[in-house]
Amino acid sequence: MSFLQALTSPDLVGALAAGRITSFGMEGIPRISRAQKMDALSSQANIAGYKAVLIAAESLAKFFPMLMTAAGTVFAARTLVIGAGVAGLQAIATARRLGAQVWGYDVRPVVKEQVESLGAKFLEFDLGVADAEDKGGYAKALSADAARRQQEMLGEKTKEFDVVITTALVPGRPAPRLVTKETVAGMQPGSVIVDLAAEAGGNCELTEPDQEVVRHGVIIHGPTNLPATMPVHASQLYARNVTELLREFVKNGALTLDFADEIVKGACVTHGGEVVNDAVKAALAARKTT
Repeated sequence: MSFLQALTSPDLVGALAAGRITSFGMEGIPRISRAQKMDALSSQANIAGYKAVLIAAESLAKFFPMLMTAAGTVFAARTLVIGAGVAGLQAIATARRLGAQVWGYDVRPVVKEQVESLGAKFLEFDLGVADAEDKGGYAKALSADAARRQQEMLGEKTKEFDVVITTALVPGRPAPRLVTKETVAGMQPGSVIVDLAAEAGGNCELTEPDQEVVRHGVIIHGPTNLPATMPVHASQLYARNVTELLREFVKNGALTLDFADEIVKGACVTHGGEVVNDAVKAALAARKTT
């Protein structure tokens, strides 16, 4: 059991199958109520969203909250969080707790209520997309035309913010490019971008994985493993996720794998010398044809 990243790790998957190893990818846990306590993606994303705001606050040469002092009023930092999944919602909540003015954006209009429930405003663009969410609750990849319109619309709005935190990911694909170098050039010097999609190529065109760079006066962070910067709670939460998944496999004291169960079916990658996960099989087949 591990974060196997099986959709993008064909050599690893092949080796596991060849070794007749039964393997489970923690990233494959389905997002259903019964599986919430096993959902390691969410437990670690919570940490990443929280820590991203702290990184931004440390880098920004301004206060996050509004302050009224004898020397004058300091206005709250304007913060945009792109992507309202677990990491994005935690980033919104943390930025609000620090007193920032916060906006959230997601291609899935269904998350508007969640963003607003945290005290943030929701950016809305008409991309002409009827259904932007897959069965697992993740954002679908947009068509080239819709992606271009999204990039243009976000480009205009992004320039208005002191802090931009990007969290947009599509499982098994490169991260969608949402912040172009032209957009960065139009931002105010001293602005901060924290790109939580850096490991998958970045939502920002100028992101460099695991680096802090300054481009056009804008500070850009590309962390790839923020949970590791909070190892105590990251380990506690991940251990609970793994333990609960193991408990799901044990019936009356014996290891019992029921492949009709959606948790087993969703998380299991290889078993009995074969790749048994439908999504992984499709990803491997697609690689062979390209």
